[in-house]
Amino acid sequence: MGNYFQPEIETASREQITEWQNERLSKQIKHVYDNVKMYRDRMDEMGIKPEDIKTIDDLKKLPFTTKDDLRDEYPYGLLAMPLADCVRIQSTSGTTGRRVVAFYTQHDIDLWDECCARAIVAAGGTKEDVVHVSYGYGLFTGGPGLNGGSHKVGSLTLPMSSGNTERQIQFMTDLGSTIICCTPSYAAYLAESIIERGVQDQIKLKAGIFGAEAWTEEMRHDIENKLGIKAYDIYGLTEISGPGVSFECEEQTGMHVNEDHFIAEVINPKTGEVLPDGEKGELVFTSITKEAFPLIRYRTRDICILNHKKCSCGRTHVKMTKPLGRSDDMLIVKGVNVFPSQIETVMLNQGYDPNYQIIVTRANNSDNIELQVELSPAMTEETAEQIKAREKQLVAGLKAMLGIFVDVKLVEPKSIARSEGKAVRVIDKRNLYQG
Repeated sequence: MGNYFQPEIETASREQITEWQNERLSKQIKHVYDNVKMYRDRMDEMGIKPEDIKTIDDLKKLPFTTKDDLRDEYPYGLLAMPLADCVRIQSTSGTTGRRVVAFYTQHDIDLWDECCARAIVAAGGTKEDVVHVSYGYGLFTGGPGLNGGSHKVGSLTLPMSSGNTERQIQFMTDLGSTIICCTPSYAAYLAESIIERGVQDQIKLKAGIFGAEAWTEEMRHDIENKLGIKAYDIYGLTEISGPGVSFECEEQTGMHVNEDHFIAEVINPKTGEVLPDGEKGELVFTSITKEAFPLIRYRTRDICILNHKKCSCGRTHVKMTKPLGRSDDMLIVKGVNVFPSQIETVMLNQGYDPNYQIIVTRANNSDNIELQVELSPAMTEETAEQIKAREKQLVAGLKAMLGIFVDVKLVEPKSIARSEGKAVRVIDKRNLYQG
């Protein structure tokens, strides 16, 4: 029997979990009906009153919320509490410049910190540990979430943020970091850097909590072997709070959803119908304890499977597989959300036709993104110099839009294969969604 941060919650009976969910859901629906115009209008349109939602079985009567709703209602449309009661925002990079902003009351942050604390304790964390947080801080939820979780556990917290590998390794050796929290690709990079410097014997790491990107079992084993740790997966999204929506236990066969805060459903992405346990579909979350920014039936676009099989760790909360793909065209490259539509926007602004291909590869556990764009016939008259300058300009435009470097290659007109039907815009050679 394992380590729990809140044993009475994490090992509660299914009856108890259902009771919490029923009670919190009906309270939450009244809260959003009274305070969020979009939800009130939609429920009125469908002829649903808050009192019609008594149990989780009534959830399927309610409409879905999508990323587009969040953009349309930006910034304050989905706020369910007075701004005076909110103490923080977090945000994701938007697809077309419209960002998604999530609000938190102090109570929301306390609950989020508890969810992250559960993940840290599940990975073996105690107040004796040194938790080294190398997720980005600022608007990105990774750093603040695990930072808060580590404080709740009482661990010594190193708020490193990402980058500056030299300093990361120095603090890791000098302060004896025992748990590292970062993206899997950064963990792999750190492992290489530690081996290059020959300081493996000075590293005290025992566990890693890795999320924000898809990664394979092969990559997990590679990181575990190189760093001599056990690598745990963590899942979350800004819209629902951030990391800690679900987390892995020592069994490493999927992530337990914190069901006292979030109700998980899996739906058929085409029809919206709720699927039974064990079937693959799109993951949908309802926040039942959030005050400031509670989303109802939010479509994550992540494809996964839920299962209620008994877990050897003793936790009773449902498990989800790691995401097995996306039901939209989003790519995650270096932990950053990239949509082809963002790339198109930059190209069109610079006068190119949308004949392009995005090729994503991974070498030495590091992502690389290449964009091939066809020149227009008129551009083929230009000198090699001018074409070089064009490439540079596109690289700069994409860096400004996405925040990451994209390798741009301008190619001859009509050289990118045309396909019947939906153009194959993205070639992802990383084989992420396996195992």
